[in-house]
Amino acid sequence: MEIQLSSFASSSFLLIILGLVGCLFEPTTGRHGRVHGGIATYWGQNIREGRLTTACATGKFQIVNIGFLSTFGDGQPPQVNLTRHCNPICNGCWNVSAGIVNCQNDGVKVMLSIGGPHGNYSLSSAAEALDLADYIWKTFLYGHSTSPRPFGYAPVDGVDFRIERGEFSPYYTLLARRLHDYGRQWGRKVYLTAAPRCHFPDNYLTQSLHTGLFDYVWVRFFDDQKCQYNSGNPSGFQSSWMRWIHSIPARKFYLGIPASEEAGEGYVAPSVLMRKVLPFVKRSASYGGVMLFDLSNDVQTNYSSLISGRV
Repeated sequence: MEIQLSSFASSSFLLIILGLVGCLFEPTTGRHGRVHGGIATYWGQNIREGRLTTACATGKFQIVNIGFLSTFGDGQPPQVNLTRHCNPICNGCWNVSAGIVNCQNDGVKVMLSIGGPHGNYSLSSAAEALDLADYIWKTFLYGHSTSPRPFGYAPVDGVDFRIERGEFSPYYTLLARRLHDYGRQWGRKVYLTAAPRCHFPDNYLTQSLHTGLFDYVWVRFFDDQKCQYNSGNPSGFQSSWMRWIHSIPARKFYLGIPASEEAGEGYVAPSVLMRKVLPFVKRSASYGGVMLFDLSNDVQTNYSSLISGRV
């Protein structure tokens, strides 16, 4: 049955509802014009981080990236590595499936992160990129697969690109476009996110990010002395942040930082973050929040609790 909104009141009501939906997961402006963002993190590489369900139930996180799909390309079957959480090949990851559903019920978006700091991955042809997009769509998103789905039939909300290895490949752009097109074709929003290093341009992702297809970009301001925050001389960090937000047409940018000193070079103490760093980045209209790497380190330091409500 086709329903037509014939009255102005009905149309206005629909616009209000759509506007409210569009505000979900966006930074909000509070009193005195202060911008409030969210916290994103990575889960999946250390058993001490606990269950996915538990992380989302804290109410501290807006987005959780499950990492990583770290094997693909060069004739290899794609493979997820979640260390000791589960083995997708031997017994599946049904506990992760339940976690995805619980997180989404708690209002937390869940991404599948591809690549990562370790693993064996590459895209050397258009065919490989299209095959990988097809695999991700059918196995982790909204498609149907005759092969087992590692996370069962709980679809993730989108795909995170964390490409750190190998040579530059233009085919990651094709992969992103194909995933975006799958979502449009089937009426499903497929969120695309990325974690480039802070030095601009990123060797692997800058071309893909220029497409304007990416919703959230968490720039990794760590493990790079040229652009990680330095309290004695913050100009390198500040210029890098400004270059990213003015060069890449993404919806929102997140400040990526280590959740502990062990997580990476460039650790910023929570007090310094809130007093010196956030006031600068929150001036940007495209500011989205903070990405903490990773959850296992956050569990040890309680970093997210210390900054929650101040982001």
